[in-house]
Amino acid sequence: MAISRKELVKMIDSTLVKPTATKSEIEKLCKEAVEYDLGCICVNSVYVKLAATLLKGSNVKACSTIGFPFGVTLPEIKALEAIKAVEDGANELDMVINLSALKSGAYEAVKRDIAAVVDVKRLSKELIVKVIIETAYLTKDEKIIACRLAKEAGADFVKTSTGFFGKGATIEDVRLMRQTVGNDMGVKAAGGIRTYADAIAMIEAGADRIGTSTAVAIIKGAP
Repeated sequence: MAISRKELVKMIDSTLVKPTATKSEIEKLCKEAVEYDLGCICVNSVYVKLAATLLKGSNVKACSTIGFPFGVTLPEIKALEAIKAVEDGANELDMVINLSALKSGAYEAVKRDIAAVVDVKRLSKELIVKVIIETAYLTKDEKIIACRLAKEAGADFVKTSTGFFGKGATIEDVRLMRQTVGNDMGVKAAGGIRTYADAIAMIEAGADRIGTSTAVAIIKGAP
């Protein structure tokens, strides 16, 4: 699959979601994103307003994490966090599913959890919701179920990982997720993607977004 450098930069979500991230690091992330004209930056909700302010006038979108990183937050709380993130300027939301409910077989609860955040799209028709299923914790069958529930709940993307647990994105998981959701839903690969070769491998497996904390290195590695 031939991906141009221009196409690649728009597929990258430049990410800084570690709990020790400082204001100056967020400012640097946004500055680099504007400089390289990236598609999106992803930060924790506490920094969305700052990021949106710094990105104003650029083509770069701001994404907020929701229920991060464990996902075991009440749906009502996730919805409130999502609403506040949108009010602060978020164009996209990366939410973590209720992994406990999924592991317990409470699939309707998982679907309602996702739908609570998807419902926030009423505030903005352009809002994109990505659902993190944390593949490192799931069996193959659970990965398939999680993807189907996200699709049924109306989410725009399924995403492999938070990047905090396990091995992160794998080619096999991305391929399975793409096969499960089909071509009318996005797949975001995140976790452990650090080089141009890593990014291209994930795209070839079916990802149309790449979440990474090494966006600039990936772009500089592009031929």
